[in-house]
Amino acid sequence: MIEWFTWAQVGVAVLAGLICLALGFAGKIPNDYSLGVALLVELLLLAQLVVAIVAPLAGNPPTGSLPEFYIYLVSAIILVPLAGFWALVERTRWSTVVLGVACLAVAVMVYRMYQIWTVQVA
Repeated sequence: MIEWFTWAQVGVAVLAGLICLALGFAGKIPNDYSLGVALLVELLLLAQLVVAIVAPLAGNPPTGSLPEFYIYLVSAIILVPLAGFWALVERTRWSTVVLGVACLAVAVMVYRMYQIWTVQVA
């Protein structure tokens, strides 16, 4: 993992989550803004997948469990589209809140992936 990219990804996910929560608690149904910021979080996760595949080949292997890292990454990649699907099927303010919670969960998962990649001691 690349440290600056990780922190940027966490920041974007937190900001996206707060935007979706604010929109949801304001009574807004899922719209282009809430789905757009969730899409941005998903695109960054896909970029993280590419980085995670290339990094070990470039001399940046994880210090922790690689299977655990990929379980977190794949789960995060799946989480956002599921929340987006829910938002499109159930068009209520609560589905916007679910999008926000999913984005905040992704922020926590990306931080944990960073810990697995860099902090673990064998």
